[in-house]
Amino acid sequence: MKFIADRDALLRPLQLIGGVVERRSTLPVLANVLVEATAGGVRLSGTDLEVSLTVMISTVTVEREGVVTIPARKLTDICKSLPDGASVTVEAEDAKVLLRSGRSRYTLATLPFGDFPALEQDQATGTSIEVSRTLVEGLIDQVSFSMAQQDVRYFLNGMYLEVSPGQVRVVATDGHRLAMASAAAPIDCPAKVSAILPRKAVQELGRLLAEDVETVTVTLEKNQAKVTCGPYRLGTKLIDGRFPDYEKVIPKGLVSTILANREGLRSACARAAILSNEKYRGVRVQITGDELVLKANNPEQEEAEEVIPVSFNGEPLDIGFNVTYLQEVLGALETEEVRINLTDANSSAVIEGVGNDQALYVVMPMRL
Repeated sequence: MKFIADRDALLRPLQLIGGVVERRSTLPVLANVLVEATAGGVRLSGTDLEVSLTVMISTVTVEREGVVTIPARKLTDICKSLPDGASVTVEAEDAKVLLRSGRSRYTLATLPFGDFPALEQDQATGTSIEVSRTLVEGLIDQVSFSMAQQDVRYFLNGMYLEVSPGQVRVVATDGHRLAMASAAAPIDCPAKVSAILPRKAVQELGRLLAEDVETVTVTLEKNQAKVTCGPYRLGTKLIDGRFPDYEKVIPKGLVSTILANREGLRSACARAAILSNEKYRGVRVQITGDELVLKANNPEQEEAEEVIPVSFNGEPLDIGFNVTYLQEVLGALETEEVRINLTDANSSAVIEGVGNDQALYVVMPMRL
């Protein structure tokens, strides 16, 4: 195998695949990227057996076809260290790969490509939709921070995707807060379909959507999902489990409403968080009349107090929240004003952006 490519054409695909490959696996070949040189170009593939990413690079000159696996991290680091616009020649002989660029030479060890896992092939069944890249990117940005991480309730360690005629909805929860975002889309499917995408797949998809393409194609199979974004194709196994009934989690009939400037409240939370307990991250929220007071303290007897003007239509209220949860919600919203609906100090709060009915957040209170 031998091909010549621009350093810039290789670097971005290698960086994306580097997020997928498994570095600490008991299967050494999973730390490698599969490189296939054909008449149509060079295909790069990486996987950790749960998530896979493949990209076809056509802007290369293939002098000899072949297949090889190369250590992903070392190959990426070499390309990254080369100057912009450099030309790279990759040549495989026996169990080694030789990289040449200018007067630089690198020899890397390889592993048999036959040991590389076979990636999932196209299936004849499944639901496939084509949607705007910016739509998918926006939905992920609005909810991904609420996914659980290594929770024993494995179905929470991901993002729930629900596709119905004319709408895409995503939901994420870790049991203490919930984020839900919806968007209208020209989708023509016979019925509602849903899936739980693993946390890692959602994170890698978020990185992939930074590419400059207009649309992405999402295909949901029984046990897996595929996303095609330009020359990239992301595949993932789905989480097999029942996602909580999120509609029942959203409190109804909340009697009090706080209207506040989103950026002002977000900045106040950020300042109060500096002196909050590093372990519990609790902040006390006191609302009376037209003022909201944020109070935080820590075991070192340090205290913070922030006062911001708000519009409030209920009885005086004293409630505790995880300040990080509030910060992440306020950072995800983009409206000028934010609406917080609640009932009492023991009930969850529902947070929305004023003028934006596409995203909704539920945050449970803390006992302080």
